[in-house]
Parts: sequence; C-alpha cells; structure tokens
Amino acid sequence: MSVALPRLGERPSAAGDPITAIRTRVVRAPYRRPFQISSGISTELISLVAEVETAGGARGVGETSPMTAYTGETLAGVTAAIEDHLTPALVGLDPLDRAGAHLAMDTALRGQHVAKAALDIALYDLAGRLSGWPVHALLGGRVRDRVPIAWVVGLGTLDEMAAEAAEYAALGFRHIKVKGGHDPERDLELVRAVRAALPADAELCLDANEGYDLSALPALARMADAGLSLLEQPLPHWDVAGLARLRERLDVRVMVDESMQSPQDALEIVRRGAADVLNIKILKVGGLYRALQIAAIADAAGLAVKIGSMPELGVATLAALHLAAALPGATVPADLVGPLLVEAEPLAPAAFAAADGWVDVPRAPGLGHDL
Repeated sequence: MSVALPRLGERPSAAGDPITAIRTRVVRAPYRRPFQISSGISTELISLVAEVETAGGARGVGETSPMTAYTGETLAGVTAAIEDHLTPALVGLDPLDRAGAHLAMDTALRGQHVAKAALDIALYDLAGRLSGWPVHALLGGRVRDRVPIAWVVGLGTLDEMAAEAAEYAALGFRHIKVKGGHDPERDLELVRAVRAALPADAELCLDANEGYDLSALPALARMADAGLSLLEQPLPHWDVAGLARLRERLDVRVMVDESMQSPQDALEIVRRGAADVLNIKILKVGGLYRALQIAAIADAAGLAVKIGSMPELGVATLAALHLAAALPGATVPADLVGPLLVEAEPLAPAAFAAADGWVDVPRAPGLGHDL
C-alpha cells in the first residue's frame, strides 16, 4: 500500500480536526473455563471499549479490562474515570498529540492506568487510520512478522494443569505459563508434573502473582533444578529488595509484573537489580505510550521484555501484538491469549483464530481490524 507523505512542515489534513467525542460500551465474554489466579477467580472476561471521534468523523477504538482480582479496579470505577474526568480532558485536543494527551490525562486524574490505556490505544488506532500506517509503524517499525505467544494455564488440580499444558504444547506453544502462589511446596510438585508433560524444547514459567515470601527460597531452588525456565512475581509488589535477594540466590530468571507499573518502577527495578525480565502489560502501565518508555529503560539496562495480558479481548490484544512486533527486546513469548480463553471472541475473532503458538502481525492501518 502506498501512502502519500506530508511535506516537511505539513501534517495530514485530518490532524487539524480536534477530538469531539468519546463513547464507551461494555463487552462481556464467558471464559471457556473459570480463569483463576492466586488472588481470585473470574468466570467471564469483562472489557470496556472506548471510541474516540474527531470533528471530521475519524474514529479510533481502544479497549481496557479492569480484572478486579488482579488490579483492584472495578468496571464502574474505570468507566467513571473515563467519562467524568478523562473525556473532558481530551475533548478539543489534537488526536495526533499523544504526548499532550497523556499530559492532559495525568493532570486531570492521578493513576487510573487501566482507564487511560483504553484512550491511549484508541488514539494510536486513530493515528494509524489517519496516516494509513499500522500501529507498529507508529511504535518504531516491525522487527518480526509473527509473534510467538505463551499459553497461560490457570489454577486447578495438578493433573488438570499438566494435561492442559501438554494439550497446548502439542498445538505448537513452546512457552507455557502456569499459575501458582498459594503453596511453594505444592507448586514444586506442579512444576515437576508439568515439566514431565512437556516436550524438552518447551519453556516453563511459574507465575506466583505475589504469593510467596522469602521462606519459599528452598522450594524455588528445587523448582529451578526441576526445569523451571522463568519465575514471575514470586514476592509482593512492594518487596523489590526481596526480589533482588531472591534473584541473587536462584539459578532461574526472575520476571516482575505487579512490581512494574510505571517507568519509575522500571528504573527502581533496574537500580536494585531485582529482575531479568520486565512484563509489560499495556493496560497496567497506561497504554502504548508509557509501554515504549518502559521498553527503552529495559533495553538500556540489558533486560528482556515480555508483553503481557490482563487478559483482555481482541482490540487491546491487537495493540499489545503491535508492540511485541516493534520491540527488539521482546524476546520472551507474549501472553496474548485472552481471545483464546473465551467462548466466542466478540471484537476481533479472525485475528486470533489460530492457536498454534504464533500470531501474525496485521499490516492494515491502525490496529488492523474493524469492529
């Protein structure tokens, strides 16, 4: 596709059209099986879709998912943040001024990253549609045409979790993440059971979702000996010093998730030597704009990146897919399985139809999909 570029000093003609309206709607999709982590269980994936419209009629679509068991935020709170605070801050602004949009949102409302992410994604989608470029081009380019993805196994019995891991490894997934965090000795048995069910070339990650303290060190050391490849967020998010001590004593890579919710958090993790991998979830950090800042910090520090998921449905998952395609340091398979966990994906069913461990990166303008 050829694109007519503006001359030096010019901007696309539609860029002068300010943001005039932001609309939201709730989308729900039942999980194929209840999705459980150490902090709670969900039976359906609930998302809030946000549409940003300009005076010229151009539209961009974003999505966010509060996942209360993980974030502590609620659908009602996220909706109110967007409708009552963030929409008034953005209406009238140039939709291509994404830095200005984040400044306006941060001035209007502290925190609320989950709410801001929906609008950030919509603005990137809108910018891509106005320019004719896919979102990954706006993020710096495309270093991979297909993104490897991990399968995420929620909590269950040892036999159920091992069987699910084996099922998806047979489909082509070569990175399996299992949820744990209630009991390190039980999780040691889980690692052994899942490792035995996987092919030799498959990586195994255990996500404790902040469930342990430092007394879990002996069991974690045995997990490394049993074939664990990656350990995610073993300690509470606030215990960065403990994560650094744990990392020094374990022969397994440590990844942070809940501890890393902003560029400032990323700097502190690097300074403390608390992780080998940063899990960047665009909804958790406030969108693609902040995710790029965090990825730059990881790159400068020589840390790998994983693009994570809350999980969410197709629109936000597509945004994360573009990010994973654009970052050279995103070398750990991405957790982009939200659309595969639900009974029927209502937002982008065709984009994630294949479940073979890889997803193709869209080439169409914006996110690459029309609702």
